[in-house]
Amino acid sequence: MVLGAHVSTAGGVDKAPPLAHSLTCKAIQIFTKNQNQWVGKPLGDANVRGWKEKLAELGISPTHTTSHDSYLINLCAPVEENRKKSVTAFIDEIERCETLGIPFLVTHPGSHLKNGEEWGLAEMVISFDEIHAALPGYKTLTLLETTAGQGTNLGYKFEHLAYIRSNVKAPERIGICLDTCHTYSAGYDTVNKYDEVMAEFDRIIGLEHLKAFHLNDSKKAFGSRVDRHEDIGYGTLGLEPFRHLVNDPRFADVPGILETPSAEDGYEKNLMALRSLITQ
Repeated sequence: MVLGAHVSTAGGVDKAPPLAHSLTCKAIQIFTKNQNQWVGKPLGDANVRGWKEKLAELGISPTHTTSHDSYLINLCAPVEENRKKSVTAFIDEIERCETLGIPFLVTHPGSHLKNGEEWGLAEMVISFDEIHAALPGYKTLTLLETTAGQGTNLGYKFEHLAYIRSNVKAPERIGICLDTCHTYSAGYDTVNKYDEVMAEFDRIIGLEHLKAFHLNDSKKAFGSRVDRHEDIGYGTLGLEPFRHLVNDPRFADVPGILETPSAEDGYEKNLMALRSLITQ
């Protein structure tokens, strides 16, 4: 696995690669705009050029870069005006990734807000079909992230992700990001049944569609349906699931991104913990 972290873009996206390199990251995730705003400043030519030059200079492959979309986006918002606003914002997110050469845009499947899971999943398909139609030929893949299932959030079952991917008109434009904290909190026992969970994922979705991991321990118990990240080895997952992941040859070239609560102050410690588990 190619290990890295979500790093700040304060001062411009071109500042992220040197920061990631200083933290010993080989993979990077960023926000390409403020994650709590609908509209971001356009990416400047100098920032875009600097991002690409710094990646090359520091030996970080563009294939191991990801972005995460705005937290405001809900592609199955029950109010049509809000859904349309989310579609427009997501189109902008993909355009920004395409400009930067970032191959993966991670998103949480939406929240149905008490309208029901089947309804929400169908609305997600409608939204993605609109997004893909607006951006023909774009290379950036959307990665649906596994969720803990808190509240009315979709994506806590592998079947949810499979439904979206199978029903959009362009399934080749959608992959999966597996968050270790979220998946465990959702009820997938990677602590005691790693092989079984991966086999279930492969049966329902297909491991070939698993393009990135978010590597987080969990503050909450197995099956709690609560999303609370913890530093690696300090939560309810412990080290064993991560030992399996970093030594799984199927994921040797897949980015594994830390989003641990100690953030940049603790990323080196967390990366060291993960690397200490590698045996092959």
